Amino acid sequence: MTPRIDSHQHFWRPARGDYTWLRADVPALAPLVRDFLPEHLAPLLQAHGVQQTVLVQAADAEAETDFMLELATAHDVIGGVVGWVDLASPDAVASIERMARHPKFKGVRPMLQDLPDDNWIARMPRPDALQALVRRGLCFDALVMPRHLPSLLRFLQDWPQLSVVIDHAAKPPVGAHDSEAFATWRRHMTMLAALPQVCCKFSGLWGEAPRAVHHDVDAAVQAVRPVWEHLLESFGPARLMWGSDWPVLTLTGDYAGWIAVSEACIGSLSAGEQAHLWRGTAQRFYGLPTN
Repeated sequence: MTPRIDSHQHFWRPARGDYTWLRADVPALAPLVRDFLPEHLAPLLQAHGVQQTVLVQAADAEAETDFMLELATAHDVIGGVVGWVDLASPDAVASIERMARHPKFKGVRPMLQDLPDDNWIARMPRPDALQALVRRGLCFDALVMPRHLPSLLRFLQDWPQLSVVIDHAAKPPVGAHDSEAFATWRRHMTMLAALPQVCCKFSGLWGEAPRAVHHDVDAAVQAVRPVWEHLLESFGPARLMWGSDWPVLTLTGDYAGWIAVSEACIGSLSAGEQAHLWRGTAQRFYGLPTN
């Protein structure tokens, strides 16, 4: 079995009160309003040869990052944690320095897709906070949608020394590859891929596909393939990393299904190129331990 690293998964305990977006009164989200913890994911990791994961924030609260770091301390399978810091706060540097004392703290993710200002990333982060990330060798996960990509490009051109990964390929219009929106996404992703410090996650795409292909692996492959082909052409295998986006994934499919969709795309590459996608890129980008 191919050894894998899941570069993007979440754990949460809603009773903590951190997750304001997890609302039981929203039917589409209701299935997620329960505990998702290491013991729930462990059988899936074992079944699919996933040796390490990157645990990614799901709340705009430092307390949730502390919770994730506690989980990482207790569970060896969590190779790294991407947390949350308010990069516009005067306290941002102190928060980054405090979290960076934990060996599994690997970077930050502002929840850009949820902010009211689409240009926030180009205007609001404090330079001293960004400098602290660079100084500490920490990474930046960009949780964006296609509308954010022009601002993200300006930000990255100003900070070429900051290592950035685009989560979920910026959530393109999966299944609409003949649309103008898809063409615009392609153009912006090509420009971002021209910046050598930028990687991209092959994750979260089943959730962006039309409802008709949810829980249908073959249909999902057909919908996702045009996205995959452009990512491969733009970034190449060495700057793409595979992730599950579990448990959000469970709204539209399951772990085994996303593995199958991904294998249908990644399986056409050479063994060495596949190794980049399944583990090597994530290992290098986040500085994960080698097993």
